[in-house]
Amino acid sequence: MTEVLQIGNRTIKASELTSLLASYQMLPQFLRELILDEAVELIECTPDEVAQTQRQFYAEHQFKNEADVRAWMAYYHLSPAQLERIVTRRLKIEKFKQATWGKMLEPYFFQCKTKLDKVIYSLLRTQDAGVAQELYFRILAKEQSFTELAREYSQGPEAQTSGLVGPVELSALHPGIVQFLSSNQPGKLLPPTRIGEWFVIVRLEKYLSAQLDEAMKSRLLNELFENWLTEQLQKLRNEKEQLVVSPTPYTNFPT
Repeated sequence: MTEVLQIGNRTIKASELTSLLASYQMLPQFLRELILDEAVELIECTPDEVAQTQRQFYAEHQFKNEADVRAWMAYYHLSPAQLERIVTRRLKIEKFKQATWGKMLEPYFFQCKTKLDKVIYSLLRTQDAGVAQELYFRILAKEQSFTELAREYSQGPEAQTSGLVGPVELSALHPGIVQFLSSNQPGKLLPPTRIGEWFVIVRLEKYLSAQLDEAMKSRLLNELFENWLTEQLQKLRNEKEQLVVSPTPYTNFPT
């Protein structure tokens, strides 16, 4: 039987599914889920683990009673068995993450730490090199404060906060100021520096060293997991392209 789905007056056939998933840009997500199914297939969960994950799932979806659960299942056309599979699969994925990358978090953290550290800094920018130089010397001579000058002269959104920016991770900043902010003490002033169309004056206010706390562990674990998934999807694409462009080798030639 080739008919797999009836929506209104339209019947979707099995042969159409791949084309429809591709046209709706849903094929990568579908492949992602298939990769995960294969990865977590052999992972086992205890009844207590499943019960706890189910409680979390219900709380996140704000289910107050069984009627809410049934209504949600009806909306998504789910059976009780399918709902249980969704909850269990979620647990299995988390266990898969821990089993695969849990012991790698500390070395990975120190490998990435310089990008994860945060800074609070003051910023003043203008497109006029002469103005930037003048303002820089005013700050050095303490004729006016950085705060006053940023509020009056800075041409970016930082003017609304009197020049103050952050906390922000170093990885999110322009490379032109990262080295300065990561290698100087608070209070140090960066002379006018050309970055793109701007001349910027920067002062480090505070350096916040990243910590490997539970929130950071969760973030890094998910990052490693997503990197792995991206690699798996790329492998599938490469294999598909190879099948399409490579001619079939002939091993037996007619005589």
